[in-house]
Amino acid sequence: MSIQGAGRVWRRLDVTVRDLPLGILFLVVSVLPGLRGHGTEVGDLPTRPFDALAVVTLALECLPLAVRRRWPAVCLALVTCGFALDQLRGYHSAAGTALPIVLISAGSHLEHRRRATVVLLTVAYVPLAIALSQLGSGGETPAEFVTFYLVLALAWGAGAWLRATRLAEAERRERVAAETRTAERAQIARELHDVVTHHVTAMVVQAEAARYLTAAPERLEQSLTAVSDTGRRAITDLRHLLDLLNPDHGPGTGPGHGTGATEAKEPRTPAVGRVLTLVEQTRRAGQPVDFTEQGTPPASTGSADLVAYRVVQEALTNALKYAHGSRTSVQVRHGEREITVEVSTDGTGSPSAAAVGSGRGLAGLRERIGVLGGDFHAGSGTDGGFTVRARIPAGGTS
Repeated sequence: MSIQGAGRVWRRLDVTVRDLPLGILFLVVSVLPGLRGHGTEVGDLPTRPFDALAVVTLALECLPLAVRRRWPAVCLALVTCGFALDQLRGYHSAAGTALPIVLISAGSHLEHRRRATVVLLTVAYVPLAIALSQLGSGGETPAEFVTFYLVLALAWGAGAWLRATRLAEAERRERVAAETRTAERAQIARELHDVVTHHVTAMVVQAEAARYLTAAPERLEQSLTAVSDTGRRAITDLRHLLDLLNPDHGPGTGPGHGTGATEAKEPRTPAVGRVLTLVEQTRRAGQPVDFTEQGTPPASTGSADLVAYRVVQEALTNALKYAHGSRTSVQVRHGEREITVEVSTDGTGSPSAAAVGSGRGLAGLRERIGVLGGDFHAGSGTDGGFTVRARIPAGGTS
């Protein structure tokens, strides 16, 4: 088994099992002949050889280390009792050094009644110091007892600092996760708005126009065909969006794939080359659109081509909604480092039946282009028209 594999197996063990070796190590070190009587010594009592009670003392000081993280209060109480017995009996075993470790652990993992625990330990230390002073030969001064207490307090403070650091890190991770979820929901909302609003608006406009074509069957059939084509395109774009939300659902995993289905595979993200498709769809909805494209798209534009597509899509949707029938101009210019989009609509049209909006589309575009370091402007002109301009740096990711 590799070292990494052994590490994973060790981390899967219960925390008590992982902490037990530390207690056993202290126990073994404490009974080594060369270390007997060379442990922590508070007071001035002579060192006493180990006896039967020493076994109980060592067990109280060492074995509770196995539960120092699962039950920190129990571990602290048992080790404190063992330490007091160790000092009062004069064993001065190496196991006494476990007390600062337990204080650090308790300060880090104890969740409830932390202040009460500190007060209780402080109160308990006073009679212990008095007893050790009376039992000893008087060589220990009060300042030395206070110094040892400060050492123990420092150990508790170190554990409290570790706990605060751990809680702050957990809070930071939770905050980052919440911000990530919020950003993802906002991204999904923008994509749904871009896809659904455009296609549904076009379908509503085309359906409204079909109501007046009952006397012209050929034009009525063309209008209904345009509605059907728009609906299919909306379904395709929604499927692409759902595939992005579910990365495991790759091409060919749908219910119609692998069983003789011949549905064409379209790219998941629309490119600027598909702007012409948007223009044609808008024209079929009754909106006169002039389209010009200058320059050659670079080999790699990052997400700039998708953002440019969304700018044109939102602008044409708004033209259908609020200036139906007005002449609209779409200009796309490809540079070496940026894509420039300008969509302008005359103000001579009339609102369609779908002219209800919240302004979320333009706000989302402004935010998305701002992330890429570009510029975005949308506003009315002096002639009553509306113009959308966007400069989108190429090569960035949104």
